[in-house]
Amino acid sequence: MGRRLRDGRGLLVVRGEVGSVSVPLEIAASYRARTKGLLGRDGIEGALLLSPANSVHTFRMRMPIDVAYLDRELVVIAVRTMRPGRLGLPRIRARHVVEAEAGSMAGWGLRRGVQVEFAAGADAAA
Repeated sequence: MGRRLRDGRGLLVVRGEVGSVSVPLEIAASYRARTKGLLGRDGIEGALLLSPANSVHTFRMRMPIDVAYLDRELVVIAVRTMRPGRLGLPRIRARHVVEAEAGSMAGWGLRRGVQVEFAAGADAAA
């Protein structure tokens, strides 16, 4: 990735066999933003990037979520769907976590082995 992220907005770009998909992305890079995550929300348009992160939980969440663990080269290590009230196991190689509403990632073609890109907005890159 090469650059440090800041809280803000951007795009998650998933490159698949039939083209690419761009998804609105909220970036949570500060401790406070990562801690809050999707807590208290009923949904999200697009996805939320937690960076740095290698695990998540869904305690006090209102909805099931898809979770993608990314390594430092932004390759997907694993994708899991988590119901509220669960604790995800830490992924040793993970450096970033992407969260979205359950079922979203399959539609984007986000699965193990896929490389993604972040196109940060002007307020998200440092």
